[in-house]
Amino acid sequence: MPPAITGSDIVGSDETLHVLVPSRALATAVEALSSRVRAHRIAPADGPPTGAAARAQVWVPRAGSGADPGLLQALPRLRLVQLVSAGAERFVNRLPDGVVLCNARGAHTPSTAEWVVAATLAAQRGLPFFLQEQAAQRWTQRTFGSLVGARVLVVGAGDIGRAIGRMLAGFDVELTYVARTARDGVRPVSDLPQLLPAADVVVVVVPVTPATTGLVDAPFLAAMADGALLVNASRGVVVDTDALLAELRRGRLRAALDVTDPEPLPAGHPLWSAPGLLLTPHVAGAVPGTDDRAAAAVTDQLSRVLAGQPLVNVVDAY
Repeated sequence: MPPAITGSDIVGSDETLHVLVPSRALATAVEALSSRVRAHRIAPADGPPTGAAARAQVWVPRAGSGADPGLLQALPRLRLVQLVSAGAERFVNRLPDGVVLCNARGAHTPSTAEWVVAATLAAQRGLPFFLQEQAAQRWTQRTFGSLVGARVLVVGAGDIGRAIGRMLAGFDVELTYVARTARDGVRPVSDLPQLLPAADVVVVVVPVTPATTGLVDAPFLAAMADGALLVNASRGVVVDTDALLAELRRGRLRAALDVTDPEPLPAGHPLWSAPGLLLTPHVAGAVPGTDDRAAAAVTDQLSRVLAGQPLVNVVDAY
């Protein structure tokens, strides 16, 4: 196992820590940590940083941005990219040698897990159907399924997956976790062909890697039970959109998606009108307090840098 990366690898003990940040609020929070810290706010339209900003050892990109080659080239002293999101696929294997990548694991966990439970419960109880009937002023009584006692398969046993499990506990579900490798209480991905046919609900909360891109493909979906619900709160590219559309149009499966491929979903795309689909526009993590938790993850990491302590939430290369 390689040695832990510490703050001493980022900045010297008597050196000023220059940090590129995307907002004034974060700049204020960062500079409040120590007189040794100097924050530089940058925006996409500003172009590559110059002057003191070009001496930055740490870059905090704005949410949704990627590894800008021009910006990276203008930062010869860069040692750490600290994300404000858990998803890191736009930066993995795209940073110069010697630059550490860390995410904000946990900042979006409660809200994303809550969305999964809300979307699953809404889909299981047929709330999208009843909303359509309400809009049409029709008093249509119909019986749907239930979340209570359902067999739920969670693909992804990380921070968000575990939070989903805790939130679902009150529904007395039969919960099974699947992850890349087997461990206590977690089945390996290789067991999916045996597990999928028995699940009422399949939740996908995996990071985007070469192994998970297209994971939910036609064979995956075909293995799911008739009437089962697919819930995707990871990234759109994890699911084969055409394969899912085929199953939705047949009426064999249902789905709840917060993410799509492509994204944003263009007007006229068949997913908009797909039967049995509950769709939200990548808002699972967007609740009051999320930005504060993301900022806290950044300031906590920078406190570790200043103290020469080991960094947390280091993202491994694929």
